[in-house]
Amino acid sequence: MARRENRDSSTDSWLADVRSSYDTVAGSYAELMRDSLDTDPYIRMVLASFAEQVRAAGGGPVADIGCGPGHVTCHLAGLGLDAFGVDLSPGMIEVARRTHPDLRFEVGSMTDLELRDGSVAGLIAWWSLIHVPDDEVPTVFGHFRRVLRPGGPLLLGFHLGNGSRLKTQGYGGHPMRVHVHRRRPAQVAEWLREAGFGVRAEVVLAPEEAVPGAVLFARHR
Repeated sequence: MARRENRDSSTDSWLADVRSSYDTVAGSYAELMRDSLDTDPYIRMVLASFAEQVRAAGGGPVADIGCGPGHVTCHLAGLGLDAFGVDLSPGMIEVARRTHPDLRFEVGSMTDLELRDGSVAGLIAWWSLIHVPDDEVPTVFGHFRRVLRPGGPLLLGFHLGNGSRLKTQGYGGHPMRVHVHRRRPAQVAEWLREAGFGVRAEVVLAPEEAVPGAVLFARHR
């Protein structure tokens, strides 16, 4: 199990905001995401490629970090992976456990990830980095590399763009208070390399939308 690190008050503050915000919107967010994968063949293609890489690396447990209501965790399990979810929000984990009682879900933070060193064969963070401040991302990636087995694949999805905004309402009109960070793949790739990952591929999703998505495939070196 990872040792807990000392966190300053600013880290505790944004984590508390994210936790309370997603506790508030858990039910509405789950309903919004319930059928989202059914209507997006490109995301299914990306997830299928990730599953293939996990199997090619020997298989084993796969961590969905920032799993929310568990819809992606469930999809990965349907692809034959031994997937489990971790999320900061107890409200989200409650929904995930209720919706997918046959899968494992745990409350936890990617900034202080309580998984054993080298304990997972693959790791996905699917749009769960968007609230992590820039100065915390290297810590998060350090935890990702620590818990991944050598050669294990990592899949990241995030908002493509520049800058941040404060989100005060969302998912059914409920109040929230979270900063949403958009990032360029080159910056995220550099953080990954500094953490000890090799970046294998980049995919842009919905490039003509107001907020496109970016996906990076990486591997523990």
